[in-house]
Amino acid sequence: MIITLKDGSKKEYAEAKSVIDIAFDISEGLARAACAGEINGEVVDLRTMVDRDCEVNILTAKDEKGLAALRHTASHVLAEAVQRLYPEAKVAIGPSIDSGFYYDFECPPFSREDLDAIEKEMKKIIKKGEKIQKFTKSREEAIAFFKEKNEPYKVELIEDLPEGEEISFYSQGEWVDLCAGPHLMSTKGIKAFKLLSASGAYWRGSEKNQMLTRVYGTAYGSKDELKAHLEQMEEAKKRDHNKLGREMKLFTTVDVIGQGLPLIMPNGVIMMQELQRWIEDEEAKRGYIRTKTPLMAKSDLYKISGHWDHYKDGMFVLGDEEKDKEVYALRPMTCPFQYYVYKAEQHSYRDLPLRYGETSTLFRNEDSGEMHGLTRVRQFTISEGHLIVRPDQMVKEFKDCIALAQYCLKTLGVEEDVTYHLSKWDPENKEKYIGDPEVWDETENHIRTMLQELNIPFVEDVGEAAFYGPKVDINAKNVYGKEDTMITIQWDALLAEQFDMYYIDENGEKKRPYIIHRTSMGCYERTLAWLIEKYAGMFPTWLCPEQVRVIPISEKFNDYAEKVEAQLRENNIRCSVDQRSEKMGYKIREARLARVPYMLVVGAKEEEEGKVSVRSRYLGDEGMKDLSEFISAIKEEIRTKEIRKIEVSEESK
Repeated sequence: MIITLKDGSKKEYAEAKSVIDIAFDISEGLARAACAGEINGEVVDLRTMVDRDCEVNILTAKDEKGLAALRHTASHVLAEAVQRLYPEAKVAIGPSIDSGFYYDFECPPFSREDLDAIEKEMKKIIKKGEKIQKFTKSREEAIAFFKEKNEPYKVELIEDLPEGEEISFYSQGEWVDLCAGPHLMSTKGIKAFKLLSASGAYWRGSEKNQMLTRVYGTAYGSKDELKAHLEQMEEAKKRDHNKLGREMKLFTTVDVIGQGLPLIMPNGVIMMQELQRWIEDEEAKRGYIRTKTPLMAKSDLYKISGHWDHYKDGMFVLGDEEKDKEVYALRPMTCPFQYYVYKAEQHSYRDLPLRYGETSTLFRNEDSGEMHGLTRVRQFTISEGHLIVRPDQMVKEFKDCIALAQYCLKTLGVEEDVTYHLSKWDPENKEKYIGDPEVWDETENHIRTMLQELNIPFVEDVGEAAFYGPKVDINAKNVYGKEDTMITIQWDALLAEQFDMYYIDENGEKKRPYIIHRTSMGCYERTLAWLIEKYAGMFPTWLCPEQVRVIPISEKFNDYAEKVEAQLRENNIRCSVDQRSEKMGYKIREARLARVPYMLVVGAKEEEEGKVSVRSRYLGDEGMKDLSEFISAIKEEIRTKEIRKIEVSEESK
């Protein structure tokens, strides 16, 4: 057989060889670093036998898929260590994830001290260096094996598999786990790892199931890489919007109000109002007309749209269909409401496109385990819009929606932080969607072609489409690497039929329009969280809750400070005066901690000359300036939404 390697070179063998044997034949160093393999692009275990002509690639911890195998092995070592220290603990699942790995256990919660002890035990297992071996059992044998070990979660997982299935296992010494792999050849291959935290997690993500203890960890191919990651994690903690947003008094949460229902505090409201005014004004420039629709509707509306059948579990339903004459639900989206705005009058082909925009408050019954600060909530506000267009207008209008999204991202300074996704239907699960396969294929091809024409790099995600159409999702990662969708633009060629929407064409005949569902900036709460983490709270001046702080040198200059404040306010600049009887150094430090972009220090000379001494987060001490000069400059900065670079260190300020 002939094996083609990654560099294009070829190896010829007279008999079958395992992937690890091929690695040794290439280089002993490569074999020692090997974590997994690829055969014709498919990730495989190092123990996999190769018996035919194919392409083989050896994956190390430098490769994303190789690193995943290393981390998966670390999760098994974690589980063995836990069961050594806590023999009564039951094991559930333990996958690798983008940032590391986790394992779920049925056991009491772990403290930081417990995690340190588990780490110590893991190091013992790694040092012993047991060989990791793969073997299989029949489904029936596998169930019996785990029943004997009293591992109910493993039994449940196997029972969900088809009868006659062959089940793979991995052992490291005496410890055995159900697993599809791949894994390292030995536990000694884990060179650098760290247990990060423990939290609660429902079995299989459902709050109806048992609450388990989830232990998170990470692993890398070297100690230097691990150290760099941990330093990055420390920086992430400082930027975490959950922590920083509360410190800056942007939002808070209260148990008696409910999970996923944040209270936006005055500072946060200022920022959200700035964003909303900007978005609404920008949409008006682009031909959008605004609607205002109810926060709830009868179930009849959602039955017409299909949400009742496809999305009911994600809705807050008010009433019981078996008992109540009318059942209502809080709206999870605005589209069916805006369709009836359209249907309120007859439209000709000349009226289209119609671009409806609404700043919509929506409600979605997210699982409690999914809640996170402002990024995953049960009530949120969104820059929602629906465009009713003729089929011949669809491509141009869709491209214009992408252009609007890109303008928003650029203005906020986050355009480099996103990835584009073509979210497609899943032909293997047709029951999740409405419409014929031909319609789905056609619309997906349209979006694919548009993204290519716009030179936008994108990935394709099967099964991520809405039930009525494919979409472009613009995603971003938070400081911990978790990806969320920030902006969505959906192609809908189906719902107009269900709502009997039409326009009169040039021949006087009724025709179905197409619909674009889109957000321009997305969810205000999620965007606020994103900006907190992006800028570590040091927002562009136009968004800052407090843009200027006036600091009098002593009480004698409070009157002048107030006059400066009054002129700033007359020019719509958000400001305050620090009149406390504190030392100047303390007041300046306080303003820095509050992340105020500009401080205006005033004393005798400033009052005499009608000037202010300017200190900024950008240049530090900028010297004395005429107040009118400063006002003119900051107004222009706010008007243009300029994102200024910080050119001096905190120490030099």
